[in-house]
Amino acid sequence: MQFHEVRFPTALSFGSIGGPERRTDVVTLASGFEERNTPWAHSRRRYDAGIGLRSMDDIDTLIAFFEARRGQMYGFRWKDWADFKSCKPSAQIAATDQVIGTGDGVATEFALSKAYVSGDAVYARPVVKPVAGTVLVALDGVAQVEGASFSVDVVNGVVSLFVAPSAGVSVTAGFEFDVPVRFDTDRIQTSAATFQAGEVPDVPVVELRV
Repeated sequence: MQFHEVRFPTALSFGSIGGPERRTDVVTLASGFEERNTPWAHSRRRYDAGIGLRSMDDIDTLIAFFEARRGQMYGFRWKDWADFKSCKPSAQIAATDQVIGTGDGVATEFALSKAYVSGDAVYARPVVKPVAGTVLVALDGVAQVEGASFSVDVVNGVVSLFVAPSAGVSVTAGFEFDVPVRFDTDRIQTSAATFQAGEVPDVPVVELRV
């Protein structure tokens, strides 16, 4: 995949707007009842990177980043300030935040994910771009040591345990993560005059399926 393992400058993404998008097909029947279906198993996030710009130096940084990515050509990491932890934004990451699997005595690799719970409904979001050095892992609540008992693939979001956990053992993890995105445009239009007047360029960013 054409992807650069580099994060969009967090000083510029802070203050940006965006969030998850779903696609739902709604068919209204002759009776007035509805049938709803979705072709998407997972949501897709969109952001506007232009909102976080505050100075002409910010624009210079944005253009350099845009040019290095060749516009839409190469993906990159994005920090979603509203949702970048395995826990609530105000909480500290813990190794027991998210259940990522159950031991069977054979499996040693477990994909990171984050559960979104509302009532009885649960959505499990794959986490494919964890932040290096932030991943904590526990087996039945007992914290493990990275490098001694597990390793993390920060490119694909997979935890590899050096010894397969016994059957029934709960494998949990806590982490920070980025969103894999790309620019959703091949053109950025800026003007010093309009920027100083309070207008910022529209810089759409869209999540990638990886």
